[in-house]
Amino acid sequence: MIKVQGLSKIYGEHIAVDDISFEVKEGHIYGFLGPNGAGKSTTMNIMTGYIAATEGDVEIDGHDILKDAEEAKKCIGYLPEIPPLYQDMTVREYLDFVTELKKVDKKERKNQVEEVMKKTFITDMQKRLIKNLSKGYKQRVGLAQAMIGNPDVIILDEPTVGLDPKQIIEIRELIRELKKDHTVILSSHILSEVAEVCDEIMIIAKGRMVASGTAESLLNELGSNNTIELTAKGSKKEVTEILKSINGIKSCTVDNASGGCVECFISCNSDAEIRDDLNKKLASKNISIYRLVNDSKSLEDIFLELTDDAYVEKIEKEESEKEEKEKALKAKQKKAKKSIAEEIVEELKDDETVEETEESKEETQKEAADDNENINKEEE
Repeated sequence: MIKVQGLSKIYGEHIAVDDISFEVKEGHIYGFLGPNGAGKSTTMNIMTGYIAATEGDVEIDGHDILKDAEEAKKCIGYLPEIPPLYQDMTVREYLDFVTELKKVDKKERKNQVEEVMKKTFITDMQKRLIKNLSKGYKQRVGLAQAMIGNPDVIILDEPTVGLDPKQIIEIRELIRELKKDHTVILSSHILSEVAEVCDEIMIIAKGRMVASGTAESLLNELGSNNTIELTAKGSKKEVTEILKSINGIKSCTVDNASGGCVECFISCNSDAEIRDDLNKKLASKNISIYRLVNDSKSLEDIFLELTDDAYVEKIEKEESEKEEKEKALKAKQKKAKKSIAEEIVEELKDDETVEETEESKEETQKEAADDNENINKEEE
């Protein structure tokens, strides 16, 4: 459906988007998640053809957004962060105007306008001036214009920004409904919104794609730090000895607590599951467990970690080191190829020298034979 490859946008010395690549499949809701200034809106503006990329390519349903712009844009409905509404038009007048802009067939215009108004629940507002609508209804009108032309892909930039809680819920429901007939891409800096609505999440920080996947896969891959918090009724010495006897524990701290209890913070190997073994060994010593919690990161913790400047700088450093290693490897391979080529050339030169020597020898022998023949003729 959509293929983005090596997308970059540079303004002077500022890198707004830094080598982003991803693919969007049909029938899903995708969320661009990132802090303000991460590069979400810039990426969307490039994808919709509003601005050109410094580097990279965007294909919409097989059409390049720059080389085949008209066909590519037919596949897209776009709602910018600030909806492009004409305040002195009525809702109906505006949507009729949009059908003309999008070159919808005249026979279909009336039906399309009525259909999108019905889907966005603005039919009752069609005769009202847009400037007199609430922000929630203006956002609905913006969604309606994005849906006109029945595009395969609808792109929404911060669709709930500035709305009250009731309006946010209503817009989210509308977005879920859009999934039935369209592929949806939305951007937001609000974690709960993306987690609530989207099938796939792409986290952007400082113009870079730092993670992508479903909320569940991100939690599984990045959320588990395999740390256990334990509160048990027993002596510090006994509990410490039991913990030392269990395989898979990297480190632990055991502190005395009130009521004859101890509190333990246990760090395990990433693939270790120690809870069953821990439970059995504590029970064998008649030590009661009051609390046993496997502490893991929330989606919010993951988001804060991935968008932290230090984490992004770490990724940049790793990629830079990788590029340097690849350059060094290529240089080494080039040098090796050059050495092999030089050896081959030397061998060829040696072969030519041997051939020349043999030819010279043959000529000398022939000349000597000719001389002997001449001498014999003279003696006769």
